[in-house]
Parts: sequence; structure tokens; C-alpha cells
Amino acid sequence: MGLSGGQQQRLCSARALAVKAKILLMDEPPLALDPIATMKIEKLIKTLRSLVTIAIVTHNRQQAVRSDYTAFFSTDESRIGQMVEFGSTTQIFSEATHSRTRDYVQGRFG
Repeated sequence: MGLSGGQQQRLCSARALAVKAKILLMDEPPLALDPIATMKIEKLIKTLRSLVTIAIVTHNRQQAVRSDYTAFFSTDESRIGQMVEFGSTTQIFSEATHSRTRDYVQGRFG
């Protein structure tokens, strides 16, 4: 109970590795963390990605752009949660094929 948010995140990651998880799903890992704790979490993610597949859910474009691959999901009420586009992060952020994806990564909504 006395662990900080960043320490809790790192402990959860260690638990997943201890049981030899093949995929680590992180939902907004640096949410509400200070910049130093965020940096430690991102450093941990970079270290672990050679050992395990890591999927990160984030609304933070700056964090997403540092990933290898990106999936963009619909925020339209009638199609919420449906994948709109998937590809290398470079492709998604520079030449997205769908207008909704382009609008989001260029900061026109969200």
C-alpha cells in the first residue's frame, strides 16, 4: 500500500515476467505519474520489449509515436472500439490512409 504509482507499475510488470507472460497489456501506463516515474516506465518498456510483446493503450500521441506499431480505434458512437487502421507507427503518423486517423494524429480532434 505504500508504493508510489510508478513503483506499482514496475511491480506489476515484474509479476508478469515472473509468470513468463507472452504479452503484457498496459493500459495508460504513465497516467497520473510525474515525469521521472513516466521516464522510468518508458525505459522499462524499452528494455522489456525484446523479451515480451507489449501492447499499450494510450490517448497520448507523444507516447504513441515512440512505439513500433500503432492501431487507431474508432471513437464514433456507432462504431466505438472498432479498429480503423493498423500499421507501423511511422506510417500511421505520416501517411495514415483513413481521414479519422489523420485528423487524430494531427491533433484536429482528441
